Amino acid sequence: MIVAKNTQSTLKNKVIYSVYVRNHSEDGNFEGVTKDLKRIAGLGVDILWLLPIHPIGTKNKKGDLGCPYSIRDFTGVNPEYGTEADFINLIETAHGLGLKVMIDVVYNHTSHDSVYKEENPDYFYKTQTGHFGNKIADWSDIIDLDYSNKALWTQQIKALVKWVKLGVDGFRCDVAPLVPMEFWKTAREQVEAVNPQVVWLAETVHSHFAEYARNHGVYLASDAQTFDAFDICYDYDTHSEFMGYLQGDNCLEALLEKKRMQETLYPENYVKARFLENHDNPRAKKMIPNTKQLNNWTAFSFFEKGSTLLYAGQEACDTNTPSLFDKDPVRWNQGHEAYEKLIKRLSQIKKDPMFAIGRYKIHKIPKHDVILATYVDKNEVLYGIFNVGQKVGSVNLHVSDHGYVKMPELKDGDYKNLISGGSVHVKEGHLDLLEEPIIFRV
Repeated sequence: MIVAKNTQSTLKNKVIYSVYVRNHSEDGNFEGVTKDLKRIAGLGVDILWLLPIHPIGTKNKKGDLGCPYSIRDFTGVNPEYGTEADFINLIETAHGLGLKVMIDVVYNHTSHDSVYKEENPDYFYKTQTGHFGNKIADWSDIIDLDYSNKALWTQQIKALVKWVKLGVDGFRCDVAPLVPMEFWKTAREQVEAVNPQVVWLAETVHSHFAEYARNHGVYLASDAQTFDAFDICYDYDTHSEFMGYLQGDNCLEALLEKKRMQETLYPENYVKARFLENHDNPRAKKMIPNTKQLNNWTAFSFFEKGSTLLYAGQEACDTNTPSLFDKDPVRWNQGHEAYEKLIKRLSQIKKDPMFAIGRYKIHKIPKHDVILATYVDKNEVLYGIFNVGQKVGSVNLHVSDHGYVKMPELKDGDYKNLISGGSVHVKEGHLDLLEEPIIFRV
């Protein structure tokens, strides 16, 4: 197993902000993002992740402009966004504001008219009929690569090294488990020779997709295997239960139990990317229109063990999921300054060392639709209470299910809510539930 130079404890304090260049500004280019970097940094963001920046294929393209995940050339930039010099300026401006820059790596496939297909057709997977195509699913605008060809490995790693030398600090790797983990480990070793601090984020997949792939004889690494090569993995292994809860298909406890299982399924210091929305899913405000419930879910996404992932426009409570295939700018003027202020405060709280070093636990409590979680380190406890169901009553903080970690004594009294600055009162181990999320330290 690769031991990451980026210690997972450090990454558990990070906030990642995802940007689709085409739809981030009216101009839809690198300059439009560069102009917004100061505001983005002001949210408390640590890492800027740009959806694919490369030239898009035109053959079999989707929509008017094509999908950024149908890439023609892994070594170039999309002329729609500007020049390579414009991209370098974006990186340098971001670095000046203390932001790292991560780019999307889409190595499972290319567009139908990619440079690889023209120059190295032997790099590609062939169907039983001998045609270019997909190993699984029906992605009509792309064709899959074949990693049994080691010459492909050399070219793919060469492209990664190019971007790191230009100043890129990390890679978000699209459907990473469909690409052999041995490739990713080899790529990581060679990239680290240039910059040992590069951050590796894997888009892992939903459990049902993993089962579907394996039933069709297609290689797909599990999340546990993916951690052999990556610092951070997506939280898709609990996402179905999250969506199921919002849609009334399962109870909150079903979601929380899946999250508890992560503590034993993955390496001890694992890092998950915790999110409410991303470019492949509906907007959080669309799914959770109730402001108070959205505030609680947002606070929980920051409190969870791992990095927090935001999608540009989330802070404006945009309800429109921008199209990947057409010009569809973020609706910025939503008038949700209070929600943006909440995100800024949660980003500040996320920097607390407790999130990196504390023992994390989501507790089982008899009251439904309330999440109680803690971090414990020596004689300190950080409590998080998230009233996602907006229930009334109280919650018992004298939890008895913390395993072998001894909980320090919780004394009655008033404590400061680190989010709002208000007071929360504990009496006989119970705390009255508030509509707002609560984080406090003992």
